Amino acid sequence: MLFNDVVGHGSLKKNFIQEVQDDRVSHAQLFLGKTGFGSFPLAMAFVQYLLCDNRTETDSCGECAKCNNVAKMQHPDVHFSFPTVQAEAKTSDEQFTLWRDMILENPYASLNQWINVSDPKGRKPIISKHQSEQIVKKLSLKSFEGKHKISLIWMADEMNTVCANKLLKIIEEPPKDTVFILIAESQEKVLPTILSRTQLVKVKQLDDQTILQALKEKKGVTGEIAKSIVSRSEGSLSNAFEMISSQGSESLNRERFIELMRVCYKKQVLPMMSWAEEMAKLGREDQKHFLRYSLYMVRQSLMKNYTEDKLLRASPEEVDFLSKFSRFITGNNVLDFTSLFNDSHYNVERNAHAKMLFTNITFEVMRYIHKA
Repeated sequence: MLFNDVVGHGSLKKNFIQEVQDDRVSHAQLFLGKTGFGSFPLAMAFVQYLLCDNRTETDSCGECAKCNNVAKMQHPDVHFSFPTVQAEAKTSDEQFTLWRDMILENPYASLNQWINVSDPKGRKPIISKHQSEQIVKKLSLKSFEGKHKISLIWMADEMNTVCANKLLKIIEEPPKDTVFILIAESQEKVLPTILSRTQLVKVKQLDDQTILQALKEKKGVTGEIAKSIVSRSEGSLSNAFEMISSQGSESLNRERFIELMRVCYKKQVLPMMSWAEEMAKLGREDQKHFLRYSLYMVRQSLMKNYTEDKLLRASPEEVDFLSKFSRFITGNNVLDFTSLFNDSHYNVERNAHAKMLFTNITFEVMRYIHKA
């Protein structure tokens, strides 16, 4: 992975390059940010630059054997750790090929996508004490290339307490030329003693213009469609790419949203229950797309109400609906709607009972829409 291949984060790239050139690379760094912001691609570009034999002032060469091995995730001195469902695999090595294939296809992949790939039952994976023992064992061995040894821990916030405690000593006093790179989404879930031993690298969300440019260059998407996608992406490139792949379902989501608001406004309990049952039959990813779409429509309603359409980013069909609907989203209920759809998205990711969840949504929407 070249720095040039990583979307955005120009200042972070410059900092990493300068660290390597000045030979002051921190032995333990925590990349903090949503995976869709690009923390993993950024980490891999940093690793490749650090190990490259012919690095330039601005990037790794991308052609030497070490660059090729890092790009293929086959370098013998780069060790990867990631969460696994303990009933399926105690350590990352047992599922490494499966995880590597997913990451090579989509470096912006999320934990939920990994769950879908690795476990049909959708159980929560963790990084356990068994993996920490593997990490310590591998790093105690001599470097194959005679240079740096790197331990990259993907979703380090999924380490359980026993695992984290076992790694404290080696992170604080690592073997010579060892570099730890931890990638996490939630600072609150990382053990404070781990935080205190790492250099924090905040990977911020991508700005709208950067995502627009990426959509044009990588997917050929431009115009109003691209603007609509960007407004719903929340600074995440993976969210934007997911929306492109589900473009055919956008009209369905619009109709589902309209139907939800209609039956809830009229307080039609039986149609509300029927709507919830139909939503419960959808796959988890389709349910998440709908909830993100609902958040988008709530935001667009605010834009229409308070910016005289200047910041409105919607399709002609959506604009037509919002001209009648937006008045029902006000300061009295916007936070209620936002919390409802955000919390529901969170719970869908964690395998909440779908019928109960969407039934709850209908009754909450019925309450909120009449607060306007």
